[in-house]
Amino acid sequence: MIFGKEHAIRNFLSIGKLEGYSFLALLFIAMPLKYVFNHPEFVRVVGMIHGVLFVVFIMSIVILLQNKQLSIKNAVFAFLLSIIPFGTFFLKKLV
Repeated sequence: MIFGKEHAIRNFLSIGKLEGYSFLALLFIAMPLKYVFNHPEFVRVVGMIHGVLFVVFIMSIVILLQNKQLSIKNAVFAFLLSIIPFGTFFLKKLV
């Protein structure tokens, strides 16, 4: 199982990092390619990848909450970090 109790924190941090990279790629690569060079296909691809990673990241927060490995306050803070560029790179301070 990808989200076993013993691996939940490691998965949370790894997925958070991947989600952060995908967010940065969306903001700083795909969006400029769409609006400056008129290539919207990059936003579709990178946006889909980012969307899937975001959902998996939220699922990892829920799993940590269920395992009582993350407080509600830190779960909310982790969510807020995920919507700020470079935010998910600071998740390690929460666990």
